[in-house]
Amino acid sequence: MQITETQIAQVNNQIQALLKAESFYGKKLEEAGVTSIQSAEDFQKLPFSEKNDLRNAYPLGLMTAPEEKIVRIHSSSGTTGLPVIIPYTQKDVDDWAIMFQRCYELAGLTNLDRIQITPGYGLWTAGIGFQAGAERLGSMVIPMGPGNTDKQLQMMMDMKTTVLGSTSSYALLLAEEIQKRGIKDKIHLKKGIIGSERWGEKMRRRITEELGIELYDIYGLTEIYGPGIGISCSHDCGMHYWDDYIYIEIIDPVTGEVLPDGELGEIVITTLVKEGAPLIRYRTHDLSRIIPGECPCGSRFPRLDTIMGRTDDMMKIKGVNVFPAQIEEILKEFSEVYRLLNPPILFIRSFNSLFFFAAFQYTILPSSLDKTVITS
Repeated sequence: MQITETQIAQVNNQIQALLKAESFYGKKLEEAGVTSIQSAEDFQKLPFSEKNDLRNAYPLGLMTAPEEKIVRIHSSSGTTGLPVIIPYTQKDVDDWAIMFQRCYELAGLTNLDRIQITPGYGLWTAGIGFQAGAERLGSMVIPMGPGNTDKQLQMMMDMKTTVLGSTSSYALLLAEEIQKRGIKDKIHLKKGIIGSERWGEKMRRRITEELGIELYDIYGLTEIYGPGIGISCSHDCGMHYWDDYIYIEIIDPVTGEVLPDGELGEIVITTLVKEGAPLIRYRTHDLSRIIPGECPCGSRFPRLDTIMGRTDDMMKIKGVNVFPAQIEEILKEFSEVYRLLNPPILFIRSFNSLFFFAAFQYTILPSSLDKTVITS
């Protein structure tokens, strides 16, 4: 997706703010002698930013707006190192709510919906993002937060919740509990806005069938506002993202080369109007592709495909980058094998590629599948 003249002007505003604030990325730009860009080629020469850069800026090295304009912080969990602290101005908070409202509207929600929010609140961006967008839309919010399944289901029945905001794993748990307790006839859910975790077609099908609802994928990162920067539509052919707030590139995760639309690679995000902690060419390590062409829904906003995994999962086979999600897609074509291997594959992803292929050595697969996996 070629960067536009408007977006180039917005990036230049971000560059000036970063240089003035002398933030970590401002220093990177200064060292590179960058004060502005004039073209897409110039943009692609800008240095990437990484999560380690953000950790090294702890606690407030990312703050780009004056402190008197900062109204809130959010943070990553910090489970693998120092947490990342993201400062927000009031404009950032408002912009995020606008994006989340768009997500709800694209999913067909209105101010007559009742939205039960089950992701966590606090430093994490999820719960408060779901809530801000819903309030901007004018829907009734049921701010449950995580856990306490008994209370969740009681409120869902009593309040006649129509929309569930959740992770895929918790949505599945609720679906199983509803079936087990025999209370499906007392549930009024129509739609689910699901994010935070990668989930496969099998899990999606189970949630859809057991709850009888439409499901929408929502995308976002703590570093880039939070959830709500993109969502799938009713045609379920990719997630529309808001290119007036963010610019997305897809790169080869090894070489850093920008890939054409349609090719699978790593998502790199630039914030175009963020004030508190703008990021330029931030490597997310999420894997997807930009879907070329227009969506049948008629939205003008571009589309990302479903998140296929993480660059951390990548293996190299005969010089070709291969990701577990690609192998899973192939296995789906062989229903008897996919049914057998689906749970182990989800488990194997947390181990190394040697374990993954050891599992294949002791599994009888069709010869056509074996050939496809090796040459993918």
